[in-house]
Amino acid sequence: MVSKVCAAIPLGYEGALVEIEGDMNRGLPGFQIVGMGNKTIDEAKERVRSAINNAGLEFPNKKITINLAPAELAKDGAYLDLPIALSILVLGGQLKQHEVDGRMFVGELALDGAVRSIRGVINIVEAAKKRGVEKVFVPIENILQARLIGGVEVVGVKNLKELFLHLKGELVLSDEQRPIGKKRLRKSEVLLDHVHGQEQAKRAMIIAIAGRHNILISGPPGAGKTMLARAATNLLPALTDEEGVGVTKIHSIAGLTDTIVQERPFRTPHHSASLISIVGGGNRPKPGEISLAHHGVLFLDEFPEYPRSVLEALRQPLEDKIITISRANYKTTYPADFILVATMNPCPCGFLGDENHECTCTSTQIVNYQRKLSGPLMDRIDLVVEVSKVENDELLDVSKSMSNTQHEAAAKKIMISHNIQHTRYGSGNTYNSLLSSNEVSEKIVISTAARELLQLASSKLNLSARSYFKVIKVARTIADIKQDDTVDVQHISEALQYRKR
Repeated sequence: MVSKVCAAIPLGYEGALVEIEGDMNRGLPGFQIVGMGNKTIDEAKERVRSAINNAGLEFPNKKITINLAPAELAKDGAYLDLPIALSILVLGGQLKQHEVDGRMFVGELALDGAVRSIRGVINIVEAAKKRGVEKVFVPIENILQARLIGGVEVVGVKNLKELFLHLKGELVLSDEQRPIGKKRLRKSEVLLDHVHGQEQAKRAMIIAIAGRHNILISGPPGAGKTMLARAATNLLPALTDEEGVGVTKIHSIAGLTDTIVQERPFRTPHHSASLISIVGGGNRPKPGEISLAHHGVLFLDEFPEYPRSVLEALRQPLEDKIITISRANYKTTYPADFILVATMNPCPCGFLGDENHECTCTSTQIVNYQRKLSGPLMDRIDLVVEVSKVENDELLDVSKSMSNTQHEAAAKKIMISHNIQHTRYGSGNTYNSLLSSNEVSEKIVISTAARELLQLASSKLNLSARSYFKVIKVARTIADIKQDDTVDVQHISEALQYRKR
């Protein structure tokens, strides 16, 4: 006798269907799982056996073979515990084959028969939808995430016994056990008004958020660079429904949440973080920090202190907004549409150019420190702004720190700028920073005087082709903030101020 149960596993940013085939024959009692499963899959034998027995059901005392098809697909994790158990129940005659046909089952089993949450459930439901499966049974803790995908009926399962009774038509699974509330990522409480002085840096930050441009802030310690970066997340508008699905999906794959993420991520990896933790990968193809910052902000403090390999790995995601991870056994692509906010000191000691502190670095140390950021990497950063130390007597100005008028005005300008860009490009996901060179030529109107200034600056500053177009895109964002239809001289002039000399 052969049984077949449909299941799926997350594979990178997608999902892969797995068919659980069961066979029961005469012979010495035994339980074997084949089909390129790892240690976790092999250990499912004991979990499934205990779960079936403790659920009050009968585990057949015969020779049982479970095949995970396709055999060449490497399987990992405990996603297949539940469908394996159902396959065995079909083999034992406790369930009929037609009672599991046309449905998909996923979940990890506890020894007492409870169904535990899994990561990557959105990938699994998406795979079911593409395959045409109409009903998917998932752990009850994952039901909020699973129902983000429309067009598929999702049923939450608490334990194996209740699922068995539901399939037999003796019990109707309801949503009464569904967790109430949605998880929110911690949101920064720093506002622009909390940063004393630094008006030019605030202006640059507004431009960066309005056009989704990458920004590098350079200045001595204590100048407010980190506070400016943390204020950036509060300047971003709320996640749209589509963006929320993408962010939740990434965090679910990484195993960081089993509910819905509603706030834009703000990721702050330490400069000692490894290449894999930043980019993603490992034995299990998990997303890294640059993907966890998708639709949010990636904050890299002390930018030159990161390993050279990490800095150079940022090139592709900064340009393409995706990261492709290629390993011996798999290749996957994760989204990485984030705003890079980086900070750095002007020199190793941090006091180069400070009137109150003497710089103790040698010229060689300063050159080597600044040389850690390669030309191609700096070419991908749209705005570079330098800040100076704020006088101590200004730090106790309570009237400024208690107000939020500056932050509210900035958020309003950013919202207006986003609406203008969405109308111009006919898309809610396209911003000035994402335009290709062809789209810049087609959709950005530049005045004659502005073109002449740009040509002159290009030759004087020896701008690369990428920098040339980035100046135009930043100028277009500046014009959007001012609600101007045409990019003019003042817009180009301000955009040029933010280029690294």
